[in-house]
Amino acid sequence: MNSYRPAYRWLISLAVALAALTGCASQDINQYAAERPALDLATFFNGKVIAHGIFQDRSGKVVRRFTVDMDGRWDGNQGVLDEHFTYSDGKKDRRIWRLTKHADGHYSGTADDVIGTASGKTSGNAFQWAYTLKLPVDDKVYEVQFDDWMYLVDERVMLNRATMRKFGIRLGEVTLSFTKLSP
Repeated sequence: MNSYRPAYRWLISLAVALAALTGCASQDINQYAAERPALDLATFFNGKVIAHGIFQDRSGKVVRRFTVDMDGRWDGNQGVLDEHFTYSDGKKDRRIWRLTKHADGHYSGTADDVIGTASGKTSGNAFQWAYTLKLPVDDKVYEVQFDDWMYLVDERVMLNRATMRKFGIRLGEVTLSFTKLSP
């Protein structure tokens, strides 16, 4: 009977791994199609917006707090979102997104610290955005995948939750609350 234990343990390990991988599957953006108010990024991110956020490690511990002052400008289907980050430790950072609005609620975007092109889609009050970010930590830079979800609460408030992964392993989550200050 003991000869079956290693095979049994291997089978249980495989089942746990498969269950964990299925739990990593992203939700479907289309399930939000009927939710209102409808989100249009060119409308929400046009003018001044402020965000307050936290980064939690994979255990849930808050390891960083920050604010982001944003200024968005759109010309037709082309937008620029200028983000100024201030972290709780006093560090400052800046990211400038260059965004393109496509048909059927699709968006693409680039930024200096984003590898390749980010892509996303709106449906109803939600926006899902996926990209790989060059994330500096201490003296190293890591390429981290973001699965970013935004939900418009009303015309002035949007909530954002992003999951960060490296090699498919969840590193932590970023949570933000956006407040639109001016058109």
